[in-house]
Amino acid sequence: MPSAAEHDEQYKSTLSHTQKEKKLRPMKYTVSIEIALPREKVAQLLADPAQLPKWLRGLVLHEPLSGEHGQLGTKSRVVMQMGQRKIECTETITRREPADLREIPKTSVVHFDREIVGEGMWSAVRDRLTEAGPETTLWESENEYRFSGFLMKLVGLLMPGAFRKQSRQHMQDFKAFAEQGKDVREAKD
Repeated sequence: MPSAAEHDEQYKSTLSHTQKEKKLRPMKYTVSIEIALPREKVAQLLADPAQLPKWLRGLVLHEPLSGEHGQLGTKSRVVMQMGQRKIECTETITRREPADLREIPKTSVVHFDREIVGEGMWSAVRDRLTEAGPETTLWESENEYRFSGFLMKLVGLLMPGAFRKQSRQHMQDFKAFAEQGKDVREAKD
């Protein structure tokens, strides 16, 4: 039978191991929004590179490094302005189904997945567009983040809600753009 001190030490060791595992686990969340437009129109707007600056708040640059914008396998350089900080990353399209966004069958789910890699961060975004009604689209976005480096691990640990909030903001901005023609570049924050 272990002594009280040995028991406490064993408990601390187990707790410390559990805390380390928790810190190393990826951060995952899902956000969704309904858009009052047919799914085909929503898919086409999301895939159109000319429309990105109108709804993707903070976008400075989105340029393909290889491949064609929005197509499977394409790698793009993405630069975002977040407050006083510029963030640069590489986006790779890992899934786009269907490839042709015209005349999408009613029963099909539109998939648009990408990996995003930046300094101290890896992210996977899995977007799904489903028909919620004849003129309504449900956009669901699964997000997963993994952090490396002290600063990014600290940000991920202390501010996980900020990532979800940012994703929601992008979806709300897209909805306002798609439904009402609102351009984030003209917004007064």
